[in-house]
Amino acid sequence: MRARWTGAFQIAAVYVGTVVGAGFATGREIAEFFTKYGFLGFLGILIAGYIFIYTGSKMMILSARAQARTYEEFNRFLFGRKLAPFVNVFFLVMLLGVTAVMISGAGAVFEEQLGLSRLIGVTVTIIAASVILMLGLKGLFLVNSFVVPIMVFFSVMLCVLTLADGSIQPSMLFMPSTVSMDAVFSPFAYAAFNLALAQAILIPVAYEVKDEKVIREGAVLGGLFLTLILLAGHISLLALPNVLTYEIPTAELMKKAASGLYWVFILVIYCEIFTSVIGNIFGLQKQINSYIKLPNLLVTLLICTLSVIIGQFEYGALLSYLYPIFGYISLLFLFLIWLAKLNKPMH
Repeated sequence: MRARWTGAFQIAAVYVGTVVGAGFATGREIAEFFTKYGFLGFLGILIAGYIFIYTGSKMMILSARAQARTYEEFNRFLFGRKLAPFVNVFFLVMLLGVTAVMISGAGAVFEEQLGLSRLIGVTVTIIAASVILMLGLKGLFLVNSFVVPIMVFFSVMLCVLTLADGSIQPSMLFMPSTVSMDAVFSPFAYAAFNLALAQAILIPVAYEVKDEKVIREGAVLGGLFLTLILLAGHISLLALPNVLTYEIPTAELMKKAASGLYWVFILVIYCEIFTSVIGNIFGLQKQINSYIKLPNLLVTLLICTLSVIIGQFEYGALLSYLYPIFGYISLLFLFLIWLAKLNKPMH
């Protein structure tokens, strides 16, 4: 029983660590998709949380029953052999673009919060990622199992401190004068985008684990954790006026709410970004190695170099434009998982 729950926690940690990237950790992503819509954003988070729990679990079980080793094989199962190659190229480009956002976000932490060169932050991130990825899947489990509990604790703590201040109650009930279609589709686009990316990690994890009970429990636990920290982040960000003007709004909140823990929180933000960096690079490695066999370290450095070039654009701008576009395109991926039928388990 202990081994089963340990396995479920590891899956949950990787699930959360993959989704919680630069935009999520810094608060930009939550603000863009939810907080700017006020109370509608709160409802949107509940919808997104349900999708993470139900669809994330179904995706992993589907892939395990299809015996898919990589997300390329899973997309062949999901989209069919004719369409899958085009979908996989799209996901390759999407993963590379998002990895650029993550690495740029790591540089933004060093520049905006530490007063150091953005290049130093990017270089440290690339070196650390290269070392961890030499350990493969074990490295992912190790980093995420350490970072995710700390991240959940700090998210909840910041939320509690913000609530204690008593200044967010009017913001929590704020309703836009008109309900836009963006507000309606936002939770679906957000969840679809993140699940489409997370498959790069979750598919090989499900293949390795194989035990459906462990997979289901891990996915459900991960979805619950994601819902909790989404809600905590949303409630906290409601207390920050003009939230979209900050590149790292959560750091500004911590500076005001608990300045003594500010630098610890900056480290936590960086670690959250780092978990997504290594997860995305791991997925890209698997995809590239299915086309051409190269040493993993060389592939990692190639991916990082391309990401740095793409990441020369402003981090906040990258997040604002790339994420929504990828989110809406990923809706097809989400829809197909909903339609897919779960065949009987393979024995």
